[in-house]
Amino acid sequence: MAVDWREHARWLRVDDRWVNVVELGAGPPILFVHGLSGCWQNWLGQLPVLADRHRVIAVDLPGFGGSELPAREITIAGYAAFLDRLCDLLGVDEPLTVVGNSMGGFVAAELAIAVPERVERLVLVSAAGISSDRLRHQPAMTVARAVGIVTAWAASRHEALARRPGLRRVALSLVARHPERLSAPLAFELMRGSGKAGFLPGLAAVIGYPLRDRLERIACPTLIVWGEDDRVVPVRDAGRFERLIPNARAVVLPDTGHVAMIERPTIFNGLLESFLAE
Repeated sequence: MAVDWREHARWLRVDDRWVNVVELGAGPPILFVHGLSGCWQNWLGQLPVLADRHRVIAVDLPGFGGSELPAREITIAGYAAFLDRLCDLLGVDEPLTVVGNSMGGFVAAELAIAVPERVERLVLVSAAGISSDRLRHQPAMTVARAVGIVTAWAASRHEALARRPGLRRVALSLVARHPERLSAPLAFELMRGSGKAGFLPGLAAVIGYPLRDRLERIACPTLIVWGEDDRVVPVRDAGRFERLIPNARAVVLPDTGHVAMIERPTIFNGLLESFLAE
């Protein structure tokens, strides 16, 4: 909260759409990619810390946060291509570390497969892409539409929901193990990602997109971080990613949910910095 984020935010025109990007620091670049119903603020616990030694970049994917919907259909491959073009526009001319949570991990893995020269290191935080390919499309989308109605209703009430620990628990119990322990300002920023136009098409993009059989093509070192009590993506997927990616290791954090970087920022940042120093 001591950072004036307006100094580090800017709008970029990517594929004829406005995209919200936050950037600070200098040094080897790190790109942070949020998940479904997320936004760049999901990385508030990492950006100021890593900016001491790195150029850190966080983006609202098209259709989320402040970014416009893409001109074409949302796809995982399309998001990976978007990140590649974004790096070009930002002048990132060296391989970088990509850190992705949930759907953002799915997109980060796709980028590492499709444009391997772009990604030097990969960090997957409760990444989608394995169990999601077994979901049945119609039932999942039906549930998602109901969730979308609730989150759209709550979107205008985020500040009130975040202010009270009991309401924080109700609003964020799916993603965090102990939502009531989050500070009200941080919970508010986490909630701001919900109710966006990209939610349903983003979920449709995740369901059934093939990733499992291509993970062996990821050539860069990969760190996998998972919450033991993840209610969104099952923790068993951590071991599956670890087995399918050649140079990978998994760390499972106890008493943690789907957003380890928010719930356990000190531990997560330590894991990330150690991985970057190897």
